[in-house]
Amino acid sequence: MPAGAQPVREARGAPAGSFDFYVLALSWSPGFCATTGSPRGRKQCETGNSLGFVVHGLWPQNEQGYPTFCEPSGRFAPRAAVEEASGLFPDDNLARYQWRKHGSCTGEDPSAYFRAVRRARDLVQVPERLGALQTDAKVMPVEIERIFAAVNPGLRPDMIAVSCRQRVLQEVRICLDRDLRGFRQCPEIDRSGCRSGELAIPAVR
Repeated sequence: MPAGAQPVREARGAPAGSFDFYVLALSWSPGFCATTGSPRGRKQCETGNSLGFVVHGLWPQNEQGYPTFCEPSGRFAPRAAVEEASGLFPDDNLARYQWRKHGSCTGEDPSAYFRAVRRARDLVQVPERLGALQTDAKVMPVEIERIFAAVNPGLRPDMIAVSCRQRVLQEVRICLDRDLRGFRQCPEIDRSGCRSGELAIPAVR
């Protein structure tokens, strides 16, 4: 948990379909792989894959807290459904896990969830100056928010949060209306982000 950030409460096993909005989490692969401590065996972290921002997940969210694992049996996502996520997640295992943990809380079936992930991703423009960063950089969290807002009409800094670990950029979390038609305010998510000091942004390699 970054200094100054406020924790967001998880509601494991909450009723499916009961949530207020979505959070699209876009992982910065170089930062994630540099700080997780166990990149071995992760396709996302393979040398030379040149990944920048990738989808971590699309998460149902409430004004306070968020639901997870809403299907106690952890419904299986069939291969045909996972194919709906082709090119979105860095690997199929992450897609399946995101379905079990978060997608099961949408009230949709796996195929519909992955289609929603694609709609959400298509809604967000990744800034060119960040998307393929070729040299390491240091940037304030609020500046990352402003860079995203500048290329996404309707997106404001209070609708986005920057996540970090060890003062390294991990991901950007963007709040979306439940109907995935636009951005929306999300005070709890905003408060949970990194707050002060420069963040290292490892370059795409």
